[in-house]
Amino acid sequence: MAGRSSGPTSTGRRPHPTHPLAERMRPRTLDEVFGQDHLLGPGAPLRVLLEAGSIPSMVFWGPPGVGKTTLARLIAQHSDAQFLTLSAVLAGVKDIREAMAAAQAELRGLTPRRTLLFIDEIHRFNKGQQDALLPFVEDGTVVLVGATTENPSFELNAALLSRLRVFVLRALDEPAILDLLRRALADAERGLGTGQEAIPESWLRRIAEAADGDARRSLILLETAVELSRAEASRDDALLERLIGRGFRRFDKQGENFYDQISALHKSVRGSDPDGALYWLARMLDGGADPGYLMRRVTRMAVEDVGLADLRAQGLCLEAWDTYERLGSPEGELAIAQAVVYLAVAPKSNAVYTAYNAARAVVEQTGSLEVPLHIRNAPTRMMKDLGYGEGYRYDHDEAGGHAAGQQYLPDRLRGTEFYQPVRRGFEIKIAEKLEQLRAAKKGSGS
Repeated sequence: MAGRSSGPTSTGRRPHPTHPLAERMRPRTLDEVFGQDHLLGPGAPLRVLLEAGSIPSMVFWGPPGVGKTTLARLIAQHSDAQFLTLSAVLAGVKDIREAMAAAQAELRGLTPRRTLLFIDEIHRFNKGQQDALLPFVEDGTVVLVGATTENPSFELNAALLSRLRVFVLRALDEPAILDLLRRALADAERGLGTGQEAIPESWLRRIAEAADGDARRSLILLETAVELSRAEASRDDALLERLIGRGFRRFDKQGENFYDQISALHKSVRGSDPDGALYWLARMLDGGADPGYLMRRVTRMAVEDVGLADLRAQGLCLEAWDTYERLGSPEGELAIAQAVVYLAVAPKSNAVYTAYNAARAVVEQTGSLEVPLHIRNAPTRMMKDLGYGEGYRYDHDEAGGHAAGQQYLPDRLRGTEFYQPVRRGFEIKIAEKLEQLRAAKKGSGS
């Protein structure tokens, strides 16, 4: 079912003392929003639109706890719009239709008002549900504001996305969270009203660090820390650490953070930065990434980015993979770390990767070119009579172990060179040998 609020009063109501601190401290105006100056600061795009009275349909994309829902409410308040909410987890097409009927009724009222329809976790709507929104967004029945923690370009269909402005909300940095915590301690009306003497400054900094950019989590931790300090009559740091526990870091085994972090790991290895590579490996393991998946990607790095520049790399990765499967976590994770560091400091070459892709592209472009007669198999008399194998020179019988000038590519591709080794690692020696072979082939007149 759609949730409804009456616009301006929805964020202006006096919070009840029994509400959680995170609810009581919700910003009441746009100027109270923390950490989103790139959208709401002077001259920032969303601020400019709101001040001009232009409120487009939009989607807020950002991690949890950065104020997506609150900002939608504040926009409705700022524009004196009816505020309706839907949860994409619970709502169906019927709920969408009911919300649209309420929006149309508001437009037909004695004092017509726009309706801002806020859909939380809009990425959970299927294609049919997203399509059901299109005509009402198109004709202005509602201003649609969606909220998502997932990349909208992956999760929203193109028709709906083309009608929305995408605004990226950022995780709050530690100074912004510290400001929020201090305001909550000092605010006698909505906050704790205790002042900073309630808990040590070191606790505030530790809470801001543990919140990992999530304003809501920081306020939950603050409220609990103050209550715990009073109950235990203690300000021992060990007490706070028991509350915080292992901590929380943003990670999603199938979402945007996952792919950003595996990209960062791969590029750190490619960029020969063992420190960056170890950091992102640790982040992914800490977040619950499958070590088997990570070893598959690490082995891919050995093949794709180290290649023949270091002949040991691929085998070492396979050995690390096997070691992890035998030892398990956490001991086996050290084998993964060893493989990652080895790859990061190894000489790099993507020459084979590039050559193979070039060969595949030529195959796609040129179709089924004939195998030259002299290197065809000739197991029968008839094939020999047709010239199969005729003129083939057995390389082992030739000087130097190769038949200089013998053609192995189809006639149309004669002289094509796919593989160009780099001047790093073992490929230096490969390049020297290849230069000799190719020079001999050209010298033979092939």
